[in-house]
Amino acid sequence: MKQILFAGVIGLFLTLIGTPLLIKLLARKGYGQYIRDDGPREHASKRGTPTMGGIAFILATVAAYFLAKVITGYLDPEADAAPTFSGLLVLGLMVGMGLVGFLDDYIKIVKRRSLGLRAKAKMAGQLIVGIAFAVLSLQFADNRGNTPASTKLSFITDFGWTIGPVLFVIWALFMILAMSNGVNLTDGLDGLATGASVLVFGAYTFIGVWQFQESCANAQTLTNPGACYEVRDPLDLAVVASALMGACLGFLWWNTSPAKIFMGDTGSLALGGVLAGLAICSRTELLLAILGGLFVLITMSVVIQVGSFRLTGKRVFRMAPLQHHFELKGWSEVLVVVRFWIIQGICVIVGLGLFYAGWAADK
Repeated sequence: MKQILFAGVIGLFLTLIGTPLLIKLLARKGYGQYIRDDGPREHASKRGTPTMGGIAFILATVAAYFLAKVITGYLDPEADAAPTFSGLLVLGLMVGMGLVGFLDDYIKIVKRRSLGLRAKAKMAGQLIVGIAFAVLSLQFADNRGNTPASTKLSFITDFGWTIGPVLFVIWALFMILAMSNGVNLTDGLDGLATGASVLVFGAYTFIGVWQFQESCANAQTLTNPGACYEVRDPLDLAVVASALMGACLGFLWWNTSPAKIFMGDTGSLALGGVLAGLAICSRTELLLAILGGLFVLITMSVVIQVGSFRLTGKRVFRMAPLQHHFELKGWSEVLVVVRFWIIQGICVIVGLGLFYAGWAADK
């Protein structure tokens, strides 16, 4: 449990002090944000704000995870709380997706190509990272036969039939791409995606701790073994989630309005990927659609807008994604962000309520 606290505090500290250093470095090199000409006029003032800020919380998260292990004396592979395959795979997914986003940002800013990586190259990068994660997550069984991921679909636990490794890889890729695009679309206002992510990572910290306490590995000491969780490394997933929560919270200090730095695709693809990874490894795949409800809502607004325009030639919203629709209706940026954070908070409360209700129903 100490690791969870240390990981969160270290992640927070590293981004609080590290992000301004990154801001100075990026500003000195002239790596500023490109702003769409067809967006809200108020966004024109953001042109040139340093981007690729995702570098800060990606590095801080990885460092916080391992430093928490060192401080608590659990870096020994033989220790019970040593780094686990689940934790390392989720971190690897974050870093891999962040690297794809970094290449996209780099080409946009340094090579002055507004669209960044070509669509096929960007998709290829995401597929390589996603497939590697999906395949490896079905390896490394523990002494109970549990691998980091399961070939069964899951809501609050695994349910239904086994879909097999091939369909699992396709399903995992869908989740990774969907969440990455969802966070990317949400990252349109200062602090919006960062603050929403903090709330979801907080939920996954709680879920990891709860699953550890009610693990089927401890069935002999549980009052109701029938309500236990078959998750390979729940406590280490909580450490990862706590490190992410702290790192994003520290980054939010500099990313909130008026933002001194943007996360860029480097950050949004990394956050989307790691959210999917946490859901897959904690056996809460479908629950993620509720816990990350704001990302789903904003993604659906784009789908509806594009679908409506292609079918009828009319737009449902003044502008998509959804946050820009409300800006064009006259809401201030801060008002939109705070209200959307409230929506995300409600989604997290509902998701955790369903998670607990599922456990209580089996008790």
